[in-house]
Amino acid sequence: MNDKEDQDQDPTKEENFSNLQDKDELNKKDWSFCPVCGTNIPQVQNLKFCIKCGLNLQYLKEHKQVEPRRALNPYIKPTVYPQSYIPIIKLGPKKISDEEILDTKDHELWGPWPSIGIPLGAFLLMDLITTGIFFLIMLFAFDTEILYELIANPYFLIFSTFFELIFILIPVLYVAKYLQNPTLQNRLGLLGFTRKGFDRVGLIKEILIGIGFALIGVLLVVGVSFLTEILLEVFFGIDIIRDISGATSDVEIIISNSDILSIILLSVVMILIIGTSEEILFRGFMQKGLTRRLGNVGGIIITALIFAIIHVIGIILLVLGNPMVLLISFLLSFIPYFAISLLLGLIYYWRKENLLAVIITHGVYDALTIIFVFVFYNIF
Repeated sequence: MNDKEDQDQDPTKEENFSNLQDKDELNKKDWSFCPVCGTNIPQVQNLKFCIKCGLNLQYLKEHKQVEPRRALNPYIKPTVYPQSYIPIIKLGPKKISDEEILDTKDHELWGPWPSIGIPLGAFLLMDLITTGIFFLIMLFAFDTEILYELIANPYFLIFSTFFELIFILIPVLYVAKYLQNPTLQNRLGLLGFTRKGFDRVGLIKEILIGIGFALIGVLLVVGVSFLTEILLEVFFGIDIIRDISGATSDVEIIISNSDILSIILLSVVMILIIGTSEEILFRGFMQKGLTRRLGNVGGIIITALIFAIIHVIGIILLVLGNPMVLLISFLLSFIPYFAISLLLGLIYYWRKENLLAVIITHGVYDALTIIFVFVFYNIF
C-alpha cells in the first residue's frame, strides 16, 4: 500500500486539511454579519468589535476562537450603577380581596390625613350646599323672616337631612382603590356597613344591641349634661349658667313648630339617613383609618373629638361676641356630644368594626331625643 492510498484512507488527515482551508478563508474573509449575534457589521476600516455584542472580530480572525468576555460592551459607556438595575416601584397598597373585606387588620389602609381630611371636606361640602340654598332664598325673597320661618320648619329640616348622603358618597368613592373588586357592596363592606357574616339571628342581635345602647346613650347624655352644668355652676356661678342653659335652642324652636307627622318623619330620617351617613363617615372611615396608624385608643378619642366639635361649631359661631358665653355654651354642648361619640366608637370597636349596631344606636338615640323633647315641650 503506497502513501497515496494511506492518505485517502486516513480521515483525520482529510479533516485537518479542511480545517486549514477554513482558517485561510477566515483570515481572508470580510465579515458582513457578526458570527455570534448576527448583527450587520458596517464596512468600516479596521473595525475591531461588533457594534452590538462587542465581539472582538480581530481576535476571532487571529485565534480562530471567541475572545473570553472580561468586560462589558466597549461601545457602551460604563456607568456607576449596574446596567441591569431595575428600581423598586411601589404601586400602592395591596388590594383587598372579597374574602378579606371583613378582616383588614393585615392591610395598609388610608392614613391619618385622609382619615381626617375627607370627612372634614364632606362636611364643608354639605355646608356649602345648604348655604347656597339659603343664599338663593334670600336672593329671591329679600326677607329674613321668611328665611327664619324656613329654618324653623321641621319639614325643611327633613328635606335638608338628605344632603348628609354626601357623607356616604365621598368615602365610598375613595375606598375603591383599596379593593380588587370595587363593587358598591364591597365598598360599603370595607367601611363596615354590611350584613355579611350575619344570619337572621345575628342580624336581630345587632338590632337589639343598637336599641339597648341607644337607651343607654340617652341616660349617659342626660347624666353628663347634668354633671357638666353643676360643675360649671361651681366655677362660673349659678345665675349665668342657668341663663345660658335655659336659652331656647334650635331643637326646641323646631319642636315648637312640629306636629306628630313631622316628628314621625324626623325620627325615620334620623335612623335611616343621619345615623347611617354619619357613622359610615366618622366610624367606618375616620376611626377605621386612624386606629390603623394611631392605635385603638388614639383613633377612638380623636374621632370623638372631631365628631363633637363639628356638631357644636354652629353654637360657637352664634356667640362669638362674648368669650364667657362662648366658653360656657361650648362646654355645655361639647361634653355631651363627646360622651355619646365615645360610646359609639367603643361599640364599633366591640362589634369588630361592623356598623350595624352602631348605626342603630346613633339613629335611635337621635329619634328618642326628638321624641322626648316633643313630649316634654307639649306636656310642660
